[in-house]
Amino acid sequence: MQKIDKLWQKGKDFLGCEIAILGGAMSWVSERNLVAAISNAGAFGVIACGSMSPALLKAEIVATKKLTQKPFGVNLIIMHSDLDSLIDVCIAEQISHIVLAGGIPKASMVNKIKQSGAKAICFAPSAPIGKKLAKYGVDGLIIEGSEAGGHIGQVSTSVLAQEILPEIRDVPVFVAGGIGRGEAIASYLEMGASGVQIGTRFVASEESIAHPHFKQVFIKSNARDAIASNQVDADFPVVPVRAIENKASKAFIRFQIETIADYRAGRLDKKEAMLKIEHFWAGALKKAVIEGDVDNGSLMAGQSVGMVRQIEPVHTIIHDLLRQAESYLKHE
Repeated sequence: MQKIDKLWQKGKDFLGCEIAILGGAMSWVSERNLVAAISNAGAFGVIACGSMSPALLKAEIVATKKLTQKPFGVNLIIMHSDLDSLIDVCIAEQISHIVLAGGIPKASMVNKIKQSGAKAICFAPSAPIGKKLAKYGVDGLIIEGSEAGGHIGQVSTSVLAQEILPEIRDVPVFVAGGIGRGEAIASYLEMGASGVQIGTRFVASEESIAHPHFKQVFIKSNARDAIASNQVDADFPVVPVRAIENKASKAFIRFQIETIADYRAGRLDKKEAMLKIEHFWAGALKKAVIEGDVDNGSLMAGQSVGMVRQIEPVHTIIHDLLRQAESYLKHE
């Protein structure tokens, strides 16, 4: 493992772990069991706070600490109404790395995290924004391509990597989106990445609490099954969500059409209509992940779902990724 260790040494030092792989923060999936398993395997687990209250987040952090002595992080959504309190919880619980997702954070948020001694990690959708975040004092960056699952941007991982990795060297940069094999990890490291972030591959792990029906959908799906949601009207922008197509995916299109028709007919004002569309998926992910309703719930998945072929322990998944990466590097 000497060559890969050298390539991601910066990422390992930054995260404080043996393997510079961040666990992608997936709501309802990236909880104590999966997070602890990823960290115990030598990588870096990340709790998905999602819509948790500060009290729930604290309980999840405490529960995770009982399952692992290794470092792990917390992913916070910038739009959360209790963001300041959530940051306070992370600081009080001495979380070493806080990931701010879902937008560009205020400099004051970054400073608050840094002053506590924790490291702030943010998502960079472009090189200029990445440089701006680095000037803010952000300690690390994640670049996530449109191949990823859940809420996505418009640009592919390979293009983002070419745009950003040569330009930003001052802080560690982790590549995410569509990564399902070790060869891809090694190639991004050679381009200058300090590590990677992987989510979809871990959904069907033994330690994941996802419902067996949810895991089976992942195992049976191909890359082309994970599609991005569409918006039907430019006046009602929708952040695209990549998920495996099912009844709920098709219902979302119909719901947009019906809601916009209500607005056009004067039955809703525009703000009400936009909120209805935005909240369509509320609870839908839980319905699929926890309750196993794979027809009417949200099956958020990245395009690397085509590389999920069986239920395996987390340590086996990580071992296979490392074996593939090392084999690739050895035969260059």
